[in-house]
Amino acid sequence: MIPLYYDLHLHSCLSPCGDDNMTPANIVGMAAIKGLDVIALTDHNSCKNCPAVMKHGEAYGVTVIPGMELTTSEEVHVVCLFPTLADAMAFDSYVYDHILPITNREDIFGKQQIMDENDEITGTVERLLISATDISFDHVFELVESYHGIAYPAHIDKSTTSILSNLGFVPPDSTFSCAEIHSYKELHRIQREHPYFLNCNIISSSDAHYLEDINEAYYQIYVESREIGDILGSIVRKRERG
Repeated sequence: MIPLYYDLHLHSCLSPCGDDNMTPANIVGMAAIKGLDVIALTDHNSCKNCPAVMKHGEAYGVTVIPGMELTTSEEVHVVCLFPTLADAMAFDSYVYDHILPITNREDIFGKQQIMDENDEITGTVERLLISATDISFDHVFELVESYHGIAYPAHIDKSTTSILSNLGFVPPDSTFSCAEIHSYKELHRIQREHPYFLNCNIISSSDAHYLEDINEAYYQIYVESREIGDILGSIVRKRERG
């Protein structure tokens, strides 16, 4: 098995809350400086900057997974990752039609900038990307799987926009086998109060909106190869308990 340093939850300047310096080149360049092997771009409800970030990943030798941080109808954040750019962009098109039809106001929420591989702005997104979609938490996992991707709850220890803060419990018919936590110091408490997470693979990513917040090379995942499909398989592979 190959160990890879990772950060699988990053926002670019496409997310209205993302810093303008979170351009495709800057994100991958900082990841390379920090010694990361694999990153995922997960803007709010959009994958539109994934093509440019993946292009820079090829140049820097950093594996870039195309993804999205989807906001469900309950305003729970779910990380969605895809094996190919084509799958991610197809999912992007589906999700955009299911975002609440609220127009972004840059003076209030921030810019939503689409960039090319030269860090040039090629467009903006009209709908406010931090709005909820009409996709329910119960439906999102099956939906993402239909686009060949994987999905798992984001920052379960966060006091807002998480499965535990917004739902207060893990739905009994849940099937996800991975969950993201921001700080491992809360993990034992969460597992004690919600035993479902005892059977989950737990990963920790930065949810970075600023370059300096991208994780250092600290957390590792173990994979069979650096192929994105193998990485995703390792993340969601069910744990075997003795």
